[in-house]
Amino acid sequence: MVTPLSGRDALDVPGLERLVEHIIAGGVHGIFVLGSTGEAPSLGHRLQKELVERTSKLVAGRVPLLVGISDTSFTDSVTLAQHAAERGADAVVLAPPYYFPADQPELVEYIGHLVPELPLPLFLYNMPSFTKLSFDPETVVRLAELPGIVGLKDSSGSMTYFHRLQFLLSKERPDFALFVGPEELLGEAVLLGASGGVCGGANLKPQLYVDLYEAAAAGEHDRVAELHERVMQISGNIYQVGRHPSRYLKGLKCALDCLGICSDFMAEPFHKFRAEEREKVIEALGKLGFSLGERA
Repeated sequence: MVTPLSGRDALDVPGLERLVEHIIAGGVHGIFVLGSTGEAPSLGHRLQKELVERTSKLVAGRVPLLVGISDTSFTDSVTLAQHAAERGADAVVLAPPYYFPADQPELVEYIGHLVPELPLPLFLYNMPSFTKLSFDPETVVRLAELPGIVGLKDSSGSMTYFHRLQFLLSKERPDFALFVGPEELLGEAVLLGASGGVCGGANLKPQLYVDLYEAAAAGEHDRVAELHERVMQISGNIYQVGRHPSRYLKGLKCALDCLGICSDFMAEPFHKFRAEEREKVIEALGKLGFSLGERA
């Protein structure tokens, strides 16, 4: 889920309410806050805690709530996990610490120290393009032996890596959940046995991604191809506006603003799209069949 903001240290509260209701109405099976699409590393700890508290109240147990606790500080990760548990979250999600370079033995030791401190089940989060450190498949197999680690979200974009995880864990931990991050890979991953996907585009059109997941889980190849094409149209038209690597998130938040769901304010160091890019997003939304909201 994106984090609707109204300022540098302020939530867009009405937008958050609309967004949560929009996502749940689309049939999603869970909500993940404070991930990469949620701009978590750019948000202060106070705001992170407020987001968890408000989102938990809005979700009200209708779907599982997962909370990202990735941080460069061990104690801050634990503190946020405790806060999430107290506010009714169902699980926490952790990427490797992303400042000092570490290697696999240090990563295993770090997770081994962390897990006993956590009050909720833990999903690992593989995001090497942001953290500079990947969970090697063999490392995941070792960590899967620890009580409390229940799955992994992979945003590497490498299906070779993902299939390697599937192959190894199918023997060691067939109950271990494997989710794919890039929505462009959702259909393929689920057809080949993934547990599901954690899709940023589901902020925008949740029913589409739910339908794609369900078609893939049922092995309906023709339906998967049809829905995958729609996902690729969103990816190719909304996420490619702009010149910088941040364009995916800027485009997604701009689209949500244009649809009247929530503000497109961005956490520093980014800023929302200016008029030229915004007009391109509006044009793309029209071509994709969206009905523009009052903010457009």
